[in-house]
Amino acid sequence: MSQATKRKHVVKEVLGDFVTPTENQQIVKVTGSRGNNLHEAVTAQGETFLVSMPTKFRKNIWIKRGDYVIVDPIEEGEKVKAEISFILYKDHIQNLQKQQQWPEGFMEELSEQDKTSKRQEKEEGMEEKDEEEDVSDSEDDESDLFVNTNRCNYQYSESDEEEDSEEEEDDDKDERTEKDS
Repeated sequence: MSQATKRKHVVKEVLGDFVTPTENQQIVKVTGSRGNNLHEAVTAQGETFLVSMPTKFRKNIWIKRGDYVIVDPIEEGEKVKAEISFILYKDHIQNLQKQQQWPEGFMEELSEQDKTSKRQEKEEGMEEKDEEEDVSDSEDDESDLFVNTNRCNYQYSESDEEEDSEEEEDDDKDERTEKDS
């Protein structure tokens, strides 16, 4: 099977299927990446351990801090205690909540995330209204431009003193040329 075909099937499986955890599986939240396809995860009870990403997901599906996954426990593992079996997206989480299978420990976090996302959407809506009203002002304002923090920022400004001194020098040169001629 080619890499593209494999990727297509894996993505279709992850995005399309609604999976419920079995008796030995559990839902955990990814708190960070430790490299080498290992991720730090925390359970709803607060237990922290490492989980590994299976080869079928590597370079095909990406997870980040704050994502929820279903894991299979690894009995002989000391540090790495589970392997990711399924990655949960927003619609998967909503489905699990409807079925009353979502852990209580994660309920509070989701409600806080929903509140902040709704607040951000309202703020963006207000900004769009302001932008529509102040179209001419936004053209002159360069504060919304991307600033590369890896480069030195130079402040270019023209001061009146420099212009005055240049004008005086020009006047002096004109007087000298008149005297010379």
